[in-house]
Amino acid sequence: MEPLVVFSIHDGVGVVTIHNPPVNALNSGVLEGLKTAFHALERDAGARAIVVIGGGRTFVAGADINQFVEIISGRAAMPAFHPLLDAIEGCGKPVVMAIHGTALGGGLELAMAGHYRVATRDAQVGQPEVKIGLIPGAGGTQRLPRLAGVAKAAEMCAFGEPISAGAAQEAGIIDQIVTPNNDGDLLAGALEFARKVSRPRRTRDLPVTPADLSEVRRKLRGALIAPPAALDAVEAAMTLPFDQGIRREAEIFERCLHSEQCKGLIHAFFAERSVAKVPDIPKDTPVYPIRQAAVIGAGTMGGGIAMALANAGIPVRLKEADQAALDRGLATIRKNYERSVKSGRLTAPVMEERVARISPQLGWEGLAQADIIIEAVFESLALKKQVFAEIDKIAKPECVLASNTSTLDIDAIAAATSRPHMVIGTHFFSPANVMRLVEIVRGKATEKPVIATAMALAKSLKKVGVVVRNGFGFVGNRMVFPYMNEAQFLVEEGAAPEQVDRALTDFGMAMGPLAVADLSGIDVFWRILQEFPPPPGTHQPEAVSKLYAAGRYGQKAGAGFYRYDENRKPSPDPEVLRLVRKGNRSISDQEIVERCIYALINEGAKVLEEGIAARAVDIDVIYLTGYGFPAYRGGPMFYADTVGLKRIYGRVVQFGWTPAALLIAANERE
Repeated sequence: MEPLVVFSIHDGVGVVTIHNPPVNALNSGVLEGLKTAFHALERDAGARAIVVIGGGRTFVAGADINQFVEIISGRAAMPAFHPLLDAIEGCGKPVVMAIHGTALGGGLELAMAGHYRVATRDAQVGQPEVKIGLIPGAGGTQRLPRLAGVAKAAEMCAFGEPISAGAAQEAGIIDQIVTPNNDGDLLAGALEFARKVSRPRRTRDLPVTPADLSEVRRKLRGALIAPPAALDAVEAAMTLPFDQGIRREAEIFERCLHSEQCKGLIHAFFAERSVAKVPDIPKDTPVYPIRQAAVIGAGTMGGGIAMALANAGIPVRLKEADQAALDRGLATIRKNYERSVKSGRLTAPVMEERVARISPQLGWEGLAQADIIIEAVFESLALKKQVFAEIDKIAKPECVLASNTSTLDIDAIAAATSRPHMVIGTHFFSPANVMRLVEIVRGKATEKPVIATAMALAKSLKKVGVVVRNGFGFVGNRMVFPYMNEAQFLVEEGAAPEQVDRALTDFGMAMGPLAVADLSGIDVFWRILQEFPPPPGTHQPEAVSKLYAAGRYGQKAGAGFYRYDENRKPSPDPEVLRLVRKGNRSISDQEIVERCIYALINEGAKVLEEGIAARAVDIDVIYLTGYGFPAYRGGPMFYADTVGLKRIYGRVVQFGWTPAALLIAANERE
């Protein structure tokens, strides 16, 4: 096995190379290797300076997050970052950090302990620890203000977004960018730089100029504890000597590390990576190449899917049934792209390139060459079966046939073709060009290469694909109905719509359920109830039906659970209470949260029992990436474990619901 850290001397300069693929994460082994290398090179008269570089595709993308899990669980102690960084910073020979790829988190903290930093032009640096509920814990909040200034350091530590090498050089983090003028070779450029510097320059010795951070604090919103904690640590750099600032940082880091938010965010981090590994789909499963695509339907979903494909560089034919609908779809696509150009996220030439990849048409011509055809027509089983029967006639045998259905039976759709093994569900979320989740629905006959292809496509579209099995609503929408029902019941019993939504956004949901209903369309929910009526005798809310009957279809109609002005800004409407309220009891925010979230959890447990979702983590990722569940709570099933399944079981029984067998079993175990 290759050592994690190797070192040698190149014409009078020591070179230390980190080899811990894939991202050179800092773990105890890497720290020990660096310690050994510096101990040897500092004492070697043949090295007048030292360069540290990452092997492979990056410098160091951060500390090994697995170590934090071990620390939280009590199975491991904090690695000795500070003694190593202090030794590097205190080295009597100039130390040059050579950065390519990324220097993030602990990687940037390592780089800042060096005396100088050079980088390739496409490199990025950052302190993204807040994204897993932490602050920089290896001197980042103390060294970064000394290099980049307090305001820039506060922004980078509190928001966690990386910056380019050019921006880092402008801020003072990077000393030189290696350009093609010196052959673009990072090591060669770093060696040349190292031979020119005459003495060490310790970051800790640089002055700190105080700055007002009130504007950065003002921008912090929500319940996350790490961003304001990061600002507290950065402020310590202005008021305390370096060593005391490091101790203050460590105290804050420790508090964040053992918080429930950190545990939830770390779970979310690993969860998203674990869903890419489907238990019965081997890593070496062959996939069909997707070089050309077609989308049937140019409405909101079809247009968004076409944009997602075009954004990934895949040419796509966009088919509609009539010219007016096609024109509307293309106009919406262009409007969406123009909005991105206006905001600076895209340039006009890139927009035109992407628009040019979308070929509009009314007929079926050219679809025989498509590698995947994605149907995105109205949510009607009869219509979708008709479309698939047509697709079946013209698609080549190895073409993947995908349906963007949110609730319908994939097996019934597949049965309309002569090749059910090539049929799969790809449930994109609206707007499909923005939302990251794709529920990948495997039918009874869907072959493994087709599933693997859908997963690979989702990844190429920069989306998170989660494989689920067939069943009404699959996972996401199956679970959302009990959640939405409880929100309606609460209004019928006496809560105001704004109280229900506020209680759940205070819990952390991106939107309240009633605001979501208005955004999606009250008429959409009503139609689903007509197509899939609940079993006879089932207790169901009547709010949606009453609003539908009153013509209150949501935002698009100017009225739903709220009234909307011309800018679609909501305001409470007493008429809603007159229409739907049956009682007038006082309801606490806690009851609102428990009834809605526990309904979600109880249904999630049933989804697991039935095998619609293979793992609890699949449910968590679906809700984190598609339904606005707060990441710092880890997803509904992770959150259930933090609350305690016995408590949830007890409340489910008190609410008069049928508890899932998994909750019953958990209650009996405890």
